[in-house]
Amino acid sequence: MLSVDVARGRVLEAIRDPLPAETRPIEATLGRVAAAEVRATTDLPPWDNSAMDGYAVRGAEIVEASEAAPVVLRVAGEAAAGGSAGPAAAPGTAIRIATGAPLPAGADTIVQVELTTPLNADGSAAGPRGGQAIGSIPASVAIHATVPIGSSIRRRGSDLLAGTVVLQAGVQLGPAAIGLVAGSGVSSVAVHRRPIVAVLATGDEVRSAGTAPEGSGIPDANGPGLRALAAAAGADVLDLGIARDRLDDVIERLRRGVAQADIVIVSGGVSVGPYDVVRAGFEAVGRIELWRVALQPGKPFAFGTARRDDGSQVLLFGLPGNPVSSFVTFEIFVRPALRRLAGHADPFRPSEPGVLMEPVTKGRGRRAYLRVELDRRPNGAPILDPGGRLQVRLAGARSTAGQGSHVLSTLAAADALAAVPEAFEDVPPGTEVEVFRLDR
Repeated sequence: MLSVDVARGRVLEAIRDPLPAETRPIEATLGRVAAAEVRATTDLPPWDNSAMDGYAVRGAEIVEASEAAPVVLRVAGEAAAGGSAGPAAAPGTAIRIATGAPLPAGADTIVQVELTTPLNADGSAAGPRGGQAIGSIPASVAIHATVPIGSSIRRRGSDLLAGTVVLQAGVQLGPAAIGLVAGSGVSSVAVHRRPIVAVLATGDEVRSAGTAPEGSGIPDANGPGLRALAAAAGADVLDLGIARDRLDDVIERLRRGVAQADIVIVSGGVSVGPYDVVRAGFEAVGRIELWRVALQPGKPFAFGTARRDDGSQVLLFGLPGNPVSSFVTFEIFVRPALRRLAGHADPFRPSEPGVLMEPVTKGRGRRAYLRVELDRRPNGAPILDPGGRLQVRLAGARSTAGQGSHVLSTLAAADALAAVPEAFEDVPPGTEVEVFRLDR
């Protein structure tokens, strides 16, 4: 059997390049991966503007302003967001200004409206102290406090300058990145195409979820589960249905998947039983690159490749039929391959140091990936041991079947997978493990 690291390395070596790039409107790039760096086409902000509703003034003229002796300035006009900067702030004048409006010429300070009182031409109050700066422009304004010169002004380019790299190639676009790219004046981005993943379940006993499991039939957990895993990892998904344990049925569905998808995943039929026909199916449509890995759960794992008529390559993954083994092998082998195809700079989940809080027994010579739950405080925060490691326990304490590869309830309860090295067999409490948090 191949080690996990060697097998995963060979899977990733089969992917020469990410999928081709396509240019998409920025609104359609959520979750996609940038295929090239993106540079700002404008300064951000594009011009000096106000960070407050209030009045634009010459700061030197209000240095003596106080509650007892407010400074009164004539209001010479206003500047609105989306409009012009309005008239210049000549000596002895103020310009009423809205948040985001361009800074008028001559002004170097914004006095927030809360520090002002609008006045009529006769000096009487035209509105309440600190009221909203709306309605008719007052004849003058009383300023009741000094503010530092330069206050509440967003300077041109203070966020970023035109030509600045705002997105690196290989970075996934989230809401914040999309906002930044759009705000920097860029309307479309080159992103890698989403991988297309086709999923096939196999087994005479497997029935579509929701149908009556006649005789020894069981509901199909792998098909829906694997399609969900692929979609969560950023793929577009195709359903190849459920194949009977007949080579002709498997081959027909595999050919359909190879014609349409970048990755074909088959669950079940990859072991050495009399009805395990997936390996032969892979050899009929392509070639087997590796088979069987020193992994617990998930030893019966197959990986191969196929070629379409246009020369493009399709990755073939044969995963075990037990649902937990299927999930784990997807996480260890398929997800990194899918992310590399999608253009991610790092295809792997980040790992964190953890410590097992209870004993575990595993097979010697195989790396075990345990389904674990994190010890948590009442507020949900993970508990760390004195060495800063996550404290983890086997998931699904209520299950009587433990960590069996068929036990879906423990998978649903798990926060993470904890990797135990090959050399261990009886694993005592306090053993350090590598923890990979899962999407919940």
